[in-house]
Amino acid sequence: MFRSKRSALVKRLWKNRLHNETQCENETSLSTSPDLDTEIKCVAQSMLKRLKEKQLEMLCQSIETKGGEITGCVLLPNSDLRLGKRSVAPHILCCQLWRWSDITPNTELKRLPHCESADDPAYLCCNPYHWSIQQKTDTPYTNGNWSKISRLKITDIDQIEETVMDVSTETGNTPTPRRLDFSGDTTNSSSRGPHWCTVAYWELRQRVGRLFTVFDSSINIFQSLPHGGGLSLEVLQHGTQLDPIIRTREKIGFGLVLSREDSGVWIYNRSLFPVFVNSSWFDTPNSRTPIVIKLLPGRSSKIFDYDCVEFLKSMKDARFVDGPYDPRSIRISFAKGWGPTYHRQFVTSCPCWLEVLLNIDR
Repeated sequence: MFRSKRSALVKRLWKNRLHNETQCENETSLSTSPDLDTEIKCVAQSMLKRLKEKQLEMLCQSIETKGGEITGCVLLPNSDLRLGKRSVAPHILCCQLWRWSDITPNTELKRLPHCESADDPAYLCCNPYHWSIQQKTDTPYTNGNWSKISRLKITDIDQIEETVMDVSTETGNTPTPRRLDFSGDTTNSSSRGPHWCTVAYWELRQRVGRLFTVFDSSINIFQSLPHGGGLSLEVLQHGTQLDPIIRTREKIGFGLVLSREDSGVWIYNRSLFPVFVNSSWFDTPNSRTPIVIKLLPGRSSKIFDYDCVEFLKSMKDARFVDGPYDPRSIRISFAKGWGPTYHRQFVTSCPCWLEVLLNIDR
């Protein structure tokens, strides 16, 4: 009975591996030859034999729900597996088999907030939905640009426009100033100390529902999830006859995760569609064109650095501000981008979007 259940779990994993490959028409397959494919299966089978039945169940549940179910860590010793003449880390192999067939050992992966494997360096989590592909974004404050910018005067600020590369420039401003009155907020804690951000949900130019105050270090924001807590947008929404809003709501799905980590704020895209993000940390100081990044499914990116907030406030010149400006505000649109490369010029033209107000003075 024990062997039959374990065998059934392993078969389910291999079935999902084959299904995953059919979803990757434009990706490079993990195996490049029948011999290598056989070797990969042998290594993977050997790896799976080291997992307990409960771990196999968690792995199956995570893969079959595509991360919709928050499951525990699947731990293996932190040592590489031999794959012919090369070696591969066990978490890389699991991600290749059951999530991204085209990643390589050089792909930079990032643990998600609910992964606890960092607590014990002797072990490594092999749950592919405990990882994300880190998407790096060049900003005026990265790659050594901070010291250069801090020495510039307002009249010299145009010189740093070229420091932001490989990022699409798109416009869009939050339509309202920062709201300091949180008396009507929906809170998810009453005893965990100060909040680190407040989230507002918008549909076009209309704010929907109350502000949601965040105390935990990370927050799930979603349309629908099998299980799990966080901010359910479905609860806030009302009936609508507008097709763009209806279609975009259907694309939110598992949504995204916002997390406060070390000195900055990170976002992870859990949905099946891109999300678009604008943050003052991306923008070139005193430029009229805010920069928006496109974050693909399964990717994570740093979207704010706490260390730069005072600098951002001091650098902004009123001559370059069109409407209210708050360097602590982040805008996130589900599925729809905005700016000069889209027919939507402003974030208020996006069907479903979030305004994240950071509580820097904590």
